[in-house]
Amino acid sequence: METAQENRLNPFLYLTYLLEKLPQLPDPQDEKALNALLPWSPSLPLICRVFTPTK
Repeated sequence: METAQENRLNPFLYLTYLLEKLPQLPDPQDEKALNALLPWSPSLPLICRVFTPTK
């Protein structure tokens, strides 16, 4: 969860996303598919991200 926060993700929404996606993976050992779910992956949906207003 710390890594999720460091990557500007909402930990609850990120964990929810993971728990929805992981069981649906055709091959749970597919490195490419797993890399797309890591907290620093640019392919994570915007709903998982935390946006801070700019000044």
